[in-house]
Amino acid sequence: MGVKRLHRNLLLAAWLWSLLAVQVHSCPDACIKCSGPENGRCEECRAGWILHNNTCVDIDECGTELGNCSPNSYCFNTEGSFECRGCDAGCVGCMGSGPARCRKCASGYRLTGFKCLDIDECGDRVLACHGLDEICTNTEGSFRCDCGEGFIRKDSVCVKKQLASAQEKGLFEDIQDEEVEVLQQMFFGVVLCALATLAAKGDMVYTSVFMGAVAAMAGYWLSDRGDRLIDSFLKGR
Repeated sequence: MGVKRLHRNLLLAAWLWSLLAVQVHSCPDACIKCSGPENGRCEECRAGWILHNNTCVDIDECGTELGNCSPNSYCFNTEGSFECRGCDAGCVGCMGSGPARCRKCASGYRLTGFKCLDIDECGDRVLACHGLDEICTNTEGSFRCDCGEGFIRKDSVCVKKQLASAQEKGLFEDIQDEEVEVLQQMFFGVVLCALATLAAKGDMVYTSVFMGAVAAMAGYWLSDRGDRLIDSFLKGR
């Protein structure tokens, strides 16, 4: 029983010693070799860091030739490295983020104060769109010319939309009042001719209908003429 307890204690002591040894020999993140876990015990640093007084200090690559970025981007320092970030849209080359860190303003922008701000081409005195039927719309760094209402662009020019052709219109869409009256008279004339033809065959039903239609037409004609005579008489007075 005592042997088992001794064996268990030895295992526990070995485990604690190994854990302590790992903690003792673990180095700070920036170190790859050290004599202790403290920051001031580094002997060799990782890439992106430099040893100074046994401490690994971050290298600012943006202040050296290491931070070499493309012309329209700027260097941004990070822990142990750097990033190349794009300049503001209004910049041609920059020293940092935002429109106030531009080296030069891009086309469509002008220096206002210390910032490169968008030019409102549509608000300038000179007309940006040359066509009389075009509407100017300002965009970021530029503008566009849209055709006005009722116009479409054809061969780079705004032309008026064509009205619907006669075939696409309704049959009686553009008919005038006088034309309606003529069509009515023609219709009644055709009906009377048809009834007269049937009445000539001696059919009493069609003969009666024909006589009634003639009487109705005569009454309508006399009434219309009477209204016109009265109207002209009143106007003459």
